[in-house]
Amino acid sequence: MEAALFSLPSSSSHSYPFSLKSHFNNPFIIPHSNSHLKSKSRTLTIRSAISRAKKEETVETVKQQLEDCYLLAGISYKGLTVKQFQDLRAQLPETTKLLVAKNTLVLKAIEGTKWEALKPCMKGMNAWLFVHSEEIPAALKPYRTFLREKKLEENDFTGGVFEGKFYGPDEFKVLENLPTRAEIYSQLLGSLKGPASAVVGTIQAPARNLVMVLKAYVKKLEEEEGGSQ
Repeated sequence: MEAALFSLPSSSSHSYPFSLKSHFNNPFIIPHSNSHLKSKSRTLTIRSAISRAKKEETVETVKQQLEDCYLLAGISYKGLTVKQFQDLRAQLPETTKLLVAKNTLVLKAIEGTKWEALKPCMKGMNAWLFVHSEEIPAALKPYRTFLREKKLEENDFTGGVFEGKFYGPDEFKVLENLPTRAEIYSQLLGSLKGPASAVVGTIQAPARNLVMVLKAYVKKLEEEEGGSQ
């Protein structure tokens, strides 16, 4: 028996066949709509734009921190809690900034600069110390003390760049033992009061030490001149 098509009486002389499928709505079929798909697509686009903007902002922040920066060091922050980060920041001198940023973003910021020597650090989870002071040991000491007090020796320095040279974890003691400004003043005064050989020894010291000695001497003369007026 044919059940797909049938005719209904009409006042006209013609009858029109039609399909049961087209005439009756199937209660089990939900009309398809693209509105939710479009909404989801817009949400993803917005999120992607925000993510890209945040990444660009992070890169710019790193570049700003590199201005007048003497040392950039990486530290392993895997396992550190938010509270521990807050405690660490509170212990750092004002001239040292701690920033958490992905390796890829930091690498993008230092690309083509002297800080590019930091590439060996670009693995694992790093936070970054930006030291804006010539007093390198004083800037690093708080973190070393923090590691010892919290028993977090595994979260050591992963490396750093100072004067364009990369220092690995095993070489960090060199940076931590650099002479302080007070020690340089003492060295300068001692050499000036001592024999000529002492002065020669000071001049033959590493270039960085010599520059700092000369700066200290100039500052000393300016202070003496200012005091005599």
